[in-house]
Amino acid sequence: MINKKIILSFIFLFLQKGLLFSQNDSANRKQKIAVFVPLYLDSAFDSNNNYRYDKTFPKFINPGLEFYEGIQLALDSLNKESADLEIHVYDTRSSVSLQEQINSLDSAGLIIAYATARENWQLAEAARERKIPFINVNFPNDAGITNNPWFVMLNPSIKTHMEGIYRYAQKYYSLHPIILFRKNGQMEDIIKNFITNFGKTTVSVPLKIKFVDLVDSFTVTQLTAQLDSNRQNVCLAGSLDEEFNRRLILGLASVNKPYQTTIIGMPTFDNIEKDFTKPEFKGPEIIYGQPFYNPKTDKLSVAIFNHFNTTMYARPSDMVFRGYEVMWKYAKLLLQYKSDLSSNLNNKNYK
Repeated sequence: MINKKIILSFIFLFLQKGLLFSQNDSANRKQKIAVFVPLYLDSAFDSNNNYRYDKTFPKFINPGLEFYEGIQLALDSLNKESADLEIHVYDTRSSVSLQEQINSLDSAGLIIAYATARENWQLAEAARERKIPFINVNFPNDAGITNNPWFVMLNPSIKTHMEGIYRYAQKYYSLHPIILFRKNGQMEDIIKNFITNFGKTTVSVPLKIKFVDLVDSFTVTQLTAQLDSNRQNVCLAGSLDEEFNRRLILGLASVNKPYQTTIIGMPTFDNIEKDFTKPEFKGPEIIYGQPFYNPKTDKLSVAIFNHFNTTMYARPSDMVFRGYEVMWKYAKLLLQYKSDLSSNLNNKNYK
């Protein structure tokens, strides 16, 4: 059985040997790709390279590791084609600062990253200076990055997501009064403005939405004051904050018997989706959109699913498929177009 501790140990040794994965030893000039991913290797191993967590595996390592697993599977596939690639993997949670890692980039033709908003800024600036494409695989908005043709955001923007929520609510809850619970914050204000503007510009009947501001320490009583026990309550979660959303769902679930509730939420609901199976979350109908959807019915997806099931005794997450997809597609495009990759990022080949 191969577990995540063993995989992490492999990555640790792999990165110690120069942050390099060479796909082919031919004398031809290889196309270089820099991959930035949060692996937390310095946290997982001590100075003697011993794993710190004994038989456990910390949840905070999962997203980056799962994305890396998808990257590695794609590289295995590319290796079978003898692709002339050189892959440099950087752990964004290492003791080496991100700026130092960026400074060490040498003639890379493409940057791929699972990054935070701050890291997005740094990597986008590095891509702009070097005139090479930077593809972010996880962030749901541009983080304020503008006038940068080298920055590519794979996920739909918050505006796109909110438009989808608005149209969904128009289709299924057009006659319902809707309560949007939110906290104070810059992103929350952006979400509110999107919703308000959709109401002004829609060609259909605008939704009846009441905006309710909550403090971080809000109580269940403050929630029930907005609910009606005589009808189905439709509530929008108007924040990306995972802890706020978790508390909001828990609060509404605790009073779901007298107040039947449907909760429509943000894409960050996906990060707390595992909690929804717990008894305390039972009751409300919970609806949210995902930026990356894969029905897992095609031949390749089935093969990846079976590989995880039989080799690791686990189910591959969406980030595994996202890692495979982004490395396979853009590595192939880089091999085809080389320095002209930026002009061909919309190419529909190699899906």
